[in-house]
Amino acid sequence: MTNQSKTLTKPLKDSSRLAVVNTPIIVGIGASAGGLEALADFFSHVLTPSSIAFVVIQHLDPSRKSIMPELLQRTTLMKVTQASNGMKVKPNCVYVIPPNKDLSMLHGSLLLLEPVETRGLRLPIDFFFRALANEQNERAVGVILSGMGSDGTLGLRAIKEHAGVSVVQSPEFAKFDSMPYSAINTGLVDIIAPADALPGQIIAFLKHRPRSVPNDFESSVALKSKSALEQIISILRGRSGNDFSLYKENTIYRRIERRMALHQLKNISLYTRYLRNNAQEQDLLFKEMLIGVTNFFRDHKMWAQLKSVTLPALLAHYPKGKELRAWVTACSTGEEAYSLAMTVMDVLDDVKHKGRFKLQVFATDVGEDAINIARKGYYPASIEADVSPEQLNRYFIKDGSGYRINKQIRDMVIFAPQNIIMDPPFTKLDIVTCRNLLIYLGPELQKKLIPLFHYTLTSNGILILGNAETIGNSTSLFSESKENTRIYTRINSTAPQMEVDIPTRIFPIISLVENEPERTSKMTTNITDLQMQADQIILQSYSPAAVLVNAAGDIIYINGRTGKYLEPAAGKANWNIHVMAREELQYQLHLAIMKAQLQIEPVNIKNLTIDKHTINLTVQAITKPKALLGLIMVVFTEVVTPTKLPRSKRGSAEKEIQAELQQAQDEIQSLREQMQSSQEELKSANEELQSTNEELQSTNEELTTSKEEMQSMNEELQTVNTELRSKVDDLSWVTNDMENLLDSTQIATIFLDNELHVRRFTNYATHLFKLIQSDVGRALSDIVTELDYVLLQEDSKEVLKTLIFIEKEVTAKNKRWFKVRIMPYRTQENVIDGVVITFTDISEAKLLESKLRKIRPSL
Repeated sequence: MTNQSKTLTKPLKDSSRLAVVNTPIIVGIGASAGGLEALADFFSHVLTPSSIAFVVIQHLDPSRKSIMPELLQRTTLMKVTQASNGMKVKPNCVYVIPPNKDLSMLHGSLLLLEPVETRGLRLPIDFFFRALANEQNERAVGVILSGMGSDGTLGLRAIKEHAGVSVVQSPEFAKFDSMPYSAINTGLVDIIAPADALPGQIIAFLKHRPRSVPNDFESSVALKSKSALEQIISILRGRSGNDFSLYKENTIYRRIERRMALHQLKNISLYTRYLRNNAQEQDLLFKEMLIGVTNFFRDHKMWAQLKSVTLPALLAHYPKGKELRAWVTACSTGEEAYSLAMTVMDVLDDVKHKGRFKLQVFATDVGEDAINIARKGYYPASIEADVSPEQLNRYFIKDGSGYRINKQIRDMVIFAPQNIIMDPPFTKLDIVTCRNLLIYLGPELQKKLIPLFHYTLTSNGILILGNAETIGNSTSLFSESKENTRIYTRINSTAPQMEVDIPTRIFPIISLVENEPERTSKMTTNITDLQMQADQIILQSYSPAAVLVNAAGDIIYINGRTGKYLEPAAGKANWNIHVMAREELQYQLHLAIMKAQLQIEPVNIKNLTIDKHTINLTVQAITKPKALLGLIMVVFTEVVTPTKLPRSKRGSAEKEIQAELQQAQDEIQSLREQMQSSQEELKSANEELQSTNEELQSTNEELTTSKEEMQSMNEELQTVNTELRSKVDDLSWVTNDMENLLDSTQIATIFLDNELHVRRFTNYATHLFKLIQSDVGRALSDIVTELDYVLLQEDSKEVLKTLIFIEKEVTAKNKRWFKVRIMPYRTQENVIDGVVITFTDISEAKLLESKLRKIRPSL
């Protein structure tokens, strides 16, 4: 699909939501060669009347009139019609694309467009699927049936990006399996089944999927059980090691409901139970969360700005010979990383920069499956829609039915699994791309990542975000190069930098109360259990008003009415007993809590007067149960004052004064003992610090020595790396020589492993077997052949068993003869690792032999 076609479909995303509610569910069906049979199987099993509309996109001869509507009408009771421009889509109808047209959608109506490419590769299925995704969003359904090539693969990616449904016919039931296999290899397909079973599964999915994602997500989660959602996040974290708790809940919930609909589960609690007991579903949900959808040169406007303005400006003041360093986060299957490498290479080819710089790209992603695909650097032919012919010729090698990235670009990119939220970042970078990742993360996480990107970039480094992403309030860190391009330049400010939260794989555990002592850190955070156990202690030992506090005085639990003794302080709410205690109680309460922490017995202070009330104060540190270890119980017992006081005896005043004096002396003595104890602890701490300082000095010396050793080791590694590069180059030449040797013999050769699966084959083997590059790893018995050799499988097994080669002459189609030789495959270690089968064309020899026999029958 060309740039002109993309421009026509781009505004659909914003406008389609205006009419999508009044539009039926639209199922786009793509088929190519042999697609009529699959379409007939599909529509003959669609129950009618249906509330769904179907749009059929097929590769048609542009010069001939299509009779597809008439053929399909025989298989279904739904009305089948050829699409026309502006036709409104209605339920229970089938629309067929006309020849020599591209089909799009706008506000529930079909649009016919003239194809830009009149010849060569045309991708009408990709074109329509992308339009369908922009129009219908999560309501879009894309189906791939039998066909050659890879048309529809990129379109399914777009549908998945918008949370739609991707459906593919099982390749083993397809007359031509190239299109189904190409779609399945993306790892994004939701349903795989024979064509006649697909309608039932699609309808079952649509019945169980939600009509829309609720705007008020919090209320929806409350109804669906938010605890179940938290359990799902916990299960995923345990399975994959990745924490989704800071992702947008709306995004998480949308992905979970897709899986619920696929399994036809009615509520999230049932799905949680199913997920807990199914490891495969955990892996599938994890992949669903990653939303691994991308393509080459996504958003051409941004890449054009980067190539023409931003990169030349960066290189204008860049030190000659220095290596450019780039980091592509969430690289998925590698298209973004390779697009960046190709763009930089285009700029470096300019006369001003030619040969002055090198490029190193670090490309990372959470999904290891996506990383493995990216490392191979092999993509379907449909990338021609996104990559210009010049770049295809320069940076790709045609390989079978697709394209492979060339060695020059591949060597520039290093792929590695990494979680940007939890793993340390790369540093000293010149370019960072984070496109279409922030939109799935919560605001709190976005605020952490923007300063992190600023930290990783060098002076005047470049940050590239997706179309729907911005730097938010971090305008002091970055400036946008050009409005609405989402290309930002790092600002080198002299002001204090924002604090950077370096990612860590340690999952944060929030304590019940901040700054509490270490011995309370093991306390349970289950408020229900805490309340029950606290109630039992109070009922067993005390009956008056009481509060449960930690060592810092923070109130954990209140029993009874404590308004006479505690009151909220003015200002910001503070639930600390020292702040809330009434003035007459503060001093005695502070001393009592300090004493209680130093002894086992409870501290009792009697006859305290508070606002004309007399109380007894009891403070006790709790040692049992273990759940409350380290907490302190404070009990207020009111003393009933008699109505008539007895007459004071002579000298009672002096006794009261003496009692108060004795109490003051006890408090002074207690403070003196505490001070002495503190001095001893400080002396001990000082000695420990001195010892630690000596150890640190010793460690520093060891680190200095280790640094020198590391430098030496680094030099050795560089040497080894140079040797390995040389060996790789030699291996590349050997591989090239071997490929040319095998091709020059004009002998069809197939290499099989011990399970008789295809390991490698020469080009001439494709004349006898319907082999394509994606067939590597498949059983040879599954490949269609023109040979009349039914015992090929058994003979191969016999060679593996006896290690004795077999040679036979067999016939093939078109009166051809071949000499088949099956030999064991021996490695350099003399280990048998499969078989090698060669097919030598002896048709001419057989023809000559036949002629000779006619001339001389006795031969």
